[in-house]
Amino acid sequence: MGDRLLRVAARQHSDLSQRPDDTRALRAVVFTLLAIDGVVSALLAAFFLPLRLGPIPFPVSALISGALNAALVWTALQWTPSHRLAGLPLWTWLATVAVLTFPGPGDDAVFSAQWQLLLLIVAGALPPALLLYRRTQPR
Repeated sequence: MGDRLLRVAARQHSDLSQRPDDTRALRAVVFTLLAIDGVVSALLAAFFLPLRLGPIPFPVSALISGALNAALVWTALQWTPSHRLAGLPLWTWLATVAVLTFPGPGDDAVFSAQWQLLLLIVAGALPPALLLYRRTQPR
């Protein structure tokens, strides 16, 4: 029986070959949505930042934005081993906040007080940055 198989050429079986990597397009869609979510998070945080409870400023949107950004970065880390690519929602969030610091066409500003802007940047960027930093450190 062994002599007969040596003369026959090996044939490829389609059920045994590996399937092509179809997750590439899906990853592109997921990272596009995560980047858009970073922009939406920055817009909502900026516009709800001057929220007040009576006479007291209550910038809870900065804290919510930080938690949401950390969740977006954590989700991105589940889709890629690259920490640079996983930081995409954080980068789009920071870019949107930077664009919102410029005055508009009628010289109106989104941020009324500088301490609110500082609070938004620290509370919104620190949790996802710490998450990325913790993931890059060897165990």
